[in-house]
Amino acid sequence: MSWTRGLLAALAVCVLLLTGSASCGSSAAHEGKNGESASPVGKVLDDTDKEGRHYREVKKKGAPEVGIEVQPDADDTWDVRLQVHNFRFSPSGTKPRAVAGRGIAYIFVDDRLVNRLHGLTCRLPARLVPRGTHHVTARLYADDGTVWAVKGEAVESTADITASEAAGPPGGAPGAAALGAPDTYSGSGGRGSPERAGRAS
Repeated sequence: MSWTRGLLAALAVCVLLLTGSASCGSSAAHEGKNGESASPVGKVLDDTDKEGRHYREVKKKGAPEVGIEVQPDADDTWDVRLQVHNFRFSPSGTKPRAVAGRGIAYIFVDDRLVNRLHGLTCRLPARLVPRGTHHVTARLYADDGTVWAVKGEAVESTADITASEAAGPPGGAPGAAALGAPDTYSGSGGRGSPERAGRAS
């Protein structure tokens, strides 16, 4: 009898050990590999902008949108104003991870990055806009540096502006003409060469 009781006790210990092991395995499975459990936002594409930042593809419905308007301002500067939909700007110091509908706007003049915006407005100094026609683009980025994209095209908008010395006010300062881009999507395809959404008059 004592031998039987000892065998039953040993079996009970084995059952408890197996149950505990199975429970630990189940918990690890819920956490996922390396403890990651959050679902990714959209799909990161192979396509990149000129700086090598990958596009993050999201569905068109509810996707971020941006429009841009550029007008001459005092002291030979240019006033840039954005209009956004389904998008909110992240404050400085935000963790570098993609969150749906959130991030910052990059401002380009003739495909050259000149500003990173955490809001709707900025000013371009005259040195960035010499005499001639230029293309000012606002492109939306997630906080991890990826480019928000729809159907393989960056979420961006471009306005054409023209600085002309001939039309300038007294004192030799350059004159200016500008046209805001009417389209919220002015796609660049895979490599970041923006289409022109408008032409300065």
